[in-house]
Amino acid sequence: MSGRMPFRKNGDTVALTINIRYTGAPGAAFAFAREMETSGTADAVRAEDGNLRYEYFQALADPDTVLLVDRWADQAALDAHHASPMMSRIAELRDKYDLHMNVERFVDSDGGSADEDAFLRR
Repeated sequence: MSGRMPFRKNGDTVALTINIRYTGAPGAAFAFAREMETSGTADAVRAEDGNLRYEYFQALADPDTVLLVDRWADQAALDAHHASPMMSRIAELRDKYDLHMNVERFVDSDGGSADEDAFLRR
């Protein structure tokens, strides 16, 4: 994604969230996430400039699917992460566990509507 402009809202950069679902052979996605955590790789990503969140979750309905919620301050921070040596380490681990990925990308909104707020418990 290098070279893309940061998302902007009213002239300001806005945060973006990337959800990545990892799947593979039974136990592979969970083993990958565990190795990301125990090896310090996940902590190294969390320490990168602009990283706001980097957390793994295991799906209750499908324990062989792991979700990564990856949040960045702006597109420039995500581009720097993608250009970093950390990405080759992550790719090595994905290959090691033969994982497949489904990626969704979300950009911050300017807030919900009154109708949405009626359903939210804060």
